[in-house]
Amino acid sequence: MPFTVEAFSTCFLLIFFATKSAAARNIGNVMAESSPVPAILIFGDSTADPGNNNYIPTPFRSNFSPYGKDFVNHTPTGRFTNGRLANDFVAKYVGIKDYVPPYLDPTLSIEELKSGVSFASAGSGFDPLTPTISNVISVSEQLDHFKEYRAKLEAAIGKDKTKELINNALFLVSAGTNDFVVNYFTIPIRRYNYTIPTYMNFVLQEARQLLQALLDEGARRIGIVGLPPMGCLPVVITLYSDTPILKRDCISNFSSIARDYNQMLINELKSMQLQMRSSGARIAYIDIYGPLEDMTLGRKYEFEEVSTGCCGTGMLEASFMCNPNSAVCADAAKYVFWDSIHPTEKSYELLFQAIRPVIDALVKN
Repeated sequence: MPFTVEAFSTCFLLIFFATKSAAARNIGNVMAESSPVPAILIFGDSTADPGNNNYIPTPFRSNFSPYGKDFVNHTPTGRFTNGRLANDFVAKYVGIKDYVPPYLDPTLSIEELKSGVSFASAGSGFDPLTPTISNVISVSEQLDHFKEYRAKLEAAIGKDKTKELINNALFLVSAGTNDFVVNYFTIPIRRYNYTIPTYMNFVLQEARQLLQALLDEGARRIGIVGLPPMGCLPVVITLYSDTPILKRDCISNFSSIARDYNQMLINELKSMQLQMRSSGARIAYIDIYGPLEDMTLGRKYEFEEVSTGCCGTGMLEASFMCNPNSAVCADAAKYVFWDSIHPTEKSYELLFQAIRPVIDALVKN
């Protein structure tokens, strides 16, 4: 049977999709008084994209309702959730800004650029093949955008001030899920040449290349996010469970791959940190696996729904499948997931709280 564009689109579509509390406000104010961080700069995929995909020719966007249902003025910004991303909470916490804007927004002022942007693109990954599947911005292109960003700052404030800003900025990288869920397990290309262990090594080396490039550009505070428990994503449960309607348990082998990859990433980062110790660079692993697993298994956090998203059936919908015609749950804060792969704002806030000690270690003098 021929592999048509329609067949490809259908196949990919099915798998694609890797209340700020008073206490959080108070914590943010405390950090803001002493933070030495002048900017936040972000790379990655839909977990970190606040709307860059709005400005490129890809169908994988979220700049329409019900996305943004609980954002300011109920605005669908291009964030793949109902409100803020974890990076927005981090930016507020370190006293930089309330929301991290997309770099490709042509209306950004030089002041907005100076305090930081996100270069991330929903659907992207470390594997160069991953972004080509959905025609989004690759990690290497995100790096090019960062260099362009640097040139803009140098023209506005000079090379010395730009260098100082980049040396002290907080860099965050969040990618990898699409490489496995969308790419390796969906499209057969990589499976022809890689086993799971060798593919994990390949993705890891691509991640290391990005980190090294950022270090070469002057980054000195870098946090890189590990993989989530991929087997607990609603879309993975739907597509790989024997009983996706009646019994929606996490798929253990997907989560096992994430754990193995995360341990490899931890070891790699320790090695890089040792090599860079004379430069004063800080490279930290950011664990989201543990907190998200706690949410989905009900260990530490109380959610009413942990295995389906708030939008539509919550089993397959994401991006343009979650749209103005979709039914939406009454209270997204009771759900771990907003759509079939992306967390709700409440989950992102809890993730931020869980990773706060790592952020402290990266930004404090």
